Amino acid sequence: MFVCLCNGVTSHTVTDVVRAGASTTKAVAHACGAGADCGRCRRTIQAILKSSTPGPEPESATPTAIRRHGLHEFDQ
Repeated sequence: MFVCLCNGVTSHTVTDVVRAGASTTKAVAHACGAGADCGRCRRTIQAILKSSTPGPEPESATPTAIRRHGLHEFDQ
C-alpha cells in the first residue's frame, strides 16, 4: 500500500525505515521521503510508528497481577 503518494513510498518501505531506527515522522521523511512534501501521509506514518513500538505487557498477564488475583500458574 502506498503511504506517500507524493514520493511513491509504500508502507513496506516506511516499516523498514522504522525497524532501522527512525522514531519520528521527521526521521522517516529524512530516510525515505515519506511525509517530506505535502504532509498528508504523516498520520499514517505516525500510526506505523506507534504500531511498531512495543507496548507494555497487559497488567492481567504479569506475575504480580496473578498473585494479586489469587491465581496460580498451575490453575487452568
